[in-house]
Amino acid sequence: MIHELQVRVLPQVAASQEALIEYLVREHGLSHEEITHVRILRRSIDARQRTIYVNLKLRVYVNELPEDDGYARTVYGDVSESPQVVVVGEGPGGLFAALRLVELGLRPVVVERGKDVSSRRRDLAAITRTQRVDNESNYCFGEGGAGAYSDGKLYTRSKKRGNVEKILRVFCQHGASTAILADAHPHIGTDKLPLVIASMRDTILRSGGEVHHQTRMTQLLVEGDCVVGIEAEDTAQGVARRFMGPVILATGHSARDVYQYLHSSGIEIEAKGIAVGVRLEHPSKLIDQIQYHNPEGRGAYLPAAEYSFVTQVDGRGVYSFCMCPGGFVIPAATGPEQIVVNGMSPSNRGTRWSNSGMVVEMRAEDIEGDDPLRVMRFQESIERSCWIQGNRQQTAPAQRMYDFVKARFSQSLPQSSYAPGLMSSALHEWLPEAIANRLRQGFVIFGHNSRGFLTNEAVLIAVESRTSSPVRILRDGSTLQHIRIRGLFPCGEGAGYAGGIVSAGIDGERCAEMCAAYLKSS
Repeated sequence: MIHELQVRVLPQVAASQEALIEYLVREHGLSHEEITHVRILRRSIDARQRTIYVNLKLRVYVNELPEDDGYARTVYGDVSESPQVVVVGEGPGGLFAALRLVELGLRPVVVERGKDVSSRRRDLAAITRTQRVDNESNYCFGEGGAGAYSDGKLYTRSKKRGNVEKILRVFCQHGASTAILADAHPHIGTDKLPLVIASMRDTILRSGGEVHHQTRMTQLLVEGDCVVGIEAEDTAQGVARRFMGPVILATGHSARDVYQYLHSSGIEIEAKGIAVGVRLEHPSKLIDQIQYHNPEGRGAYLPAAEYSFVTQVDGRGVYSFCMCPGGFVIPAATGPEQIVVNGMSPSNRGTRWSNSGMVVEMRAEDIEGDDPLRVMRFQESIERSCWIQGNRQQTAPAQRMYDFVKARFSQSLPQSSYAPGLMSSALHEWLPEAIANRLRQGFVIFGHNSRGFLTNEAVLIAVESRTSSPVRILRDGSTLQHIRIRGLFPCGEGAGYAGGIVSAGIDGERCAEMCAAYLKSS
């Protein structure tokens, strides 16, 4: 017999299978001897009051055992002799597009400008050591895309776009913990996600697909009004290669050379709004104290606390973004003369710091002109200003939070997780006024709503500018093909149709499905 129950328990009960069984025996009249297994289907923390509770949806097995491991697995067959589709980019959009193509009986050929997920580690470590960024292998470019080493959060609001649970199941099938199927805000962690990504790549290869690293697309091959393949440069060998087939273009939100190429080639794109601001880093213990209403912090049974803030200032949103409890701030530039910061957390969320992007909404109309690349140009300009302020290295300009609000220079800075180092800078003077003024007012509001949040123990690290793509590659809503050229399927964050790992994965699957329909009708 199987019972499904909704329970509300203390954190120490939720943390232990044995304690949960004792609770069920005591509160629900079940026999200890009859309970053979308890599976958590949903889990969320309610920290609105001083007493913290964990809400659980449970499946309780009585006198029987589960027949599976809690999720349905996807079958990937042999597609080695099947029609070919080129997938440009091996971030979440490209990976899930490729896996879905295999499901649909098509052969994906994945082309990724960066290195494999393991080799990327050396280039990421070198940023701190050399203060230089490899243009082709960094926190944004390489197998797994920006998500591989920037946290692995799997929370999305895009449930109307597709099957979120399917995306999570595929992650589990490739090595992620099944806890992500239950958690309200699922998270794999930057220490675990690379192994999952490598396993996904192996599935593509075992099924008869191809994956080419250090291979950068240089142009689309067009016949009439159809894309029939790509030309690419094998940067490791220094040779040009061609890959034939319809193209799923999933190059990520930082592939500026791709946007420039598309624009110069007459492929229609448009400017898209983004959000720009800073990384705000607090001591994690302080965030735990605030969010859990406890001077002792989170204690032994609660995870590092999360927060979410949003307000409106002068007609634009000011909000927290990509909150990383128990995490690090990382250097996320993709080329020379840039400083860009992002955040990540390991799976245990166990560092001494917690950070989030604190950003201001910018719409395309906020930037003068009609150039489709004008928002991207704005990104470039603010990232270069940040690099200049950071002494033309990856040393990031920073300011204590309360000093920023009071418009005063910080004479010292707190310890930080940002490995390349911080340099005290008057962010309030050189950040664009529309951003600095809105951030200042937003911080005052957030500090009023959450006592202790506005503090000089926290530091602002500039600049957070890669929140989403500054460009949208126009596509037809029903076929997902480009509005003018058949056989080209703009995909994921880089095309302006997703935000985050899960929504990019969903969009990748949809593009694969539309590509399959296109081939069938051709």
